[in-house]
Amino acid sequence: MMNIAPSKPSGVPLDVLTIGRCGIDIYPLQTGVGLEKVTSFGKFLGGSPTNVAVAAARYGNSAATVTGVGDDPFGRFIKQEMARLGVDPEYVVTNPSFHTPVTFCEIFPPDDFPLYFYRSPSAPDLELGVQDIPMETVRQARVFWLSVTGLSVEPSRSAHFAALQQRGRPRAEDAKWSIADLDYRPVFWESPEAARTHVQNMLQHVNVAIGNKEECQVAVGETDPDRAADALLDLGLDIAVVKQGPRGTLAKTREERIVVPVTPVEVCNGLGAGDAFGGAFCHALLSGWEVARATQFASTAGAIVASRLECSTAMPTEAEVFDMIDQNPGSAPTVEKR
Repeated sequence: MMNIAPSKPSGVPLDVLTIGRCGIDIYPLQTGVGLEKVTSFGKFLGGSPTNVAVAAARYGNSAATVTGVGDDPFGRFIKQEMARLGVDPEYVVTNPSFHTPVTFCEIFPPDDFPLYFYRSPSAPDLELGVQDIPMETVRQARVFWLSVTGLSVEPSRSAHFAALQQRGRPRAEDAKWSIADLDYRPVFWESPEAARTHVQNMLQHVNVAIGNKEECQVAVGETDPDRAADALLDLGLDIAVVKQGPRGTLAKTREERIVVPVTPVEVCNGLGAGDAFGGAFCHALLSGWEVARATQFASTAGAIVASRLECSTAMPTEAEVFDMIDQNPGSAPTVEKR
């Protein structure tokens, strides 16, 4: 797939700006076996916020990621691959003090995909400082996407909050969105309790949150999907999305309760599904779609990527997603007025 980053006229806001992790995904080309038995691997652009930007770009949106890489061959690959996949690498900071991180995974379909992060003693994206944030671009971007991982350590934490404070909390009626990916990963935190304070602070600055039940428990202390979504809305959000795996997706606004059934696919690698969901949801919001349609579109995009091996290079086009929706009428959302 070749999708060179589109040129953006001077002064025109980016459609999607993400901030946070990037790295190299090293995926085994044999599935159903442990890494000790794997004999060949594929190398892919990775890192959840970066993958979200790739997914958004795949739909024709202008996209960029604020992140960091090492001064090494993998860092050069990341910048080149971002541009090839449609993401502007302008805000990628090269940090010579740390290596570009790599992540290995094992693939045991349908639901076991262990991850092994190599990011010690730190990773360039976690070394982003306030000085590395393009504040005017952050303020103007139509969608600003960030994940919980970026709050796990300094100086990244302060950089994220400085960006959020500069942006202010947007409003849905203004068609601007700050989206929190509740992507809690224990490996980056001392404990869920240590994360909750920072996550709740982040939620004061955004108007959309997306996470699974376990991530919602960290964020708001609830695992029941309805109670979790309500707790997120009570913090002032416009949209709360709770992903439930095989049970589908729940989305709530103050006016609607939306349930989207899962799209059935033969799962190959589920690791990219959440990033595909995120990029598709960004595209749907930018397109002005209703939340029900946005959630169905994002859920279907996630299913498509779950049926493929890789992540960044597996992101579907809009036509592919709509074709899958047409083939699966059972994935139509149910909408209840509240």
